[in-house]
Amino acid sequence: MGWASCPGARPLRNGPRACSCDRVGCPDAGSHPLSRAWQMQATTDAALLTHWWQGEPEANVVLPTGRVFDVFDVPVAAGLTALAAMDSAGTASGPVAANGDRVLFYVATRNTSDDEDEWWSCSLDYGPSTIEEMPGLRWHCRDSYVLAPPSILPTGQPASWLRPPDGRPLPDPLRVLDVLADTCE
Repeated sequence: MGWASCPGARPLRNGPRACSCDRVGCPDAGSHPLSRAWQMQATTDAALLTHWWQGEPEANVVLPTGRVFDVFDVPVAAGLTALAAMDSAGTASGPVAANGDRVLFYVATRNTSDDEDEWWSCSLDYGPSTIEEMPGLRWHCRDSYVLAPPSILPTGQPASWLRPPDGRPLPDPLRVLDVLADTCE
């Protein structure tokens, strides 16, 4: 697909906050990259990716956003309602993943402007630790990431594709955002 990735921490079975990283009491157990240099390490190089996952076969899959795609992240009820609305209207949803109580819509990135002044900053960017503080719509773009299937979530359940990537162009984010904003209100 040409999507860069890097290994992520995974939740451990010996407690709700237990994480494969070195941090005691990790606040984002199993929901973050293994390395603090994840933005520089994320790659599409098949040999390097194979090496990483041979060394950490249970590592979660971290996909940096704002390079090839952005991701809209909404509560599961809103996501499933929006997906049904898109289907009934004949609107392409693009790849869609279920990550626990959230649904992730993969869309074309807005981070491709030739003119930096036209770059659309995403005020909805967030760090994974703030999801409880802002339970509605999230927009992962430049300097953010998502866990991709088949990552294991802190609940012990795997992330899964509701609509797997199929190589078609990703949908326009404004069209998807329009449906999601209506649904999340």
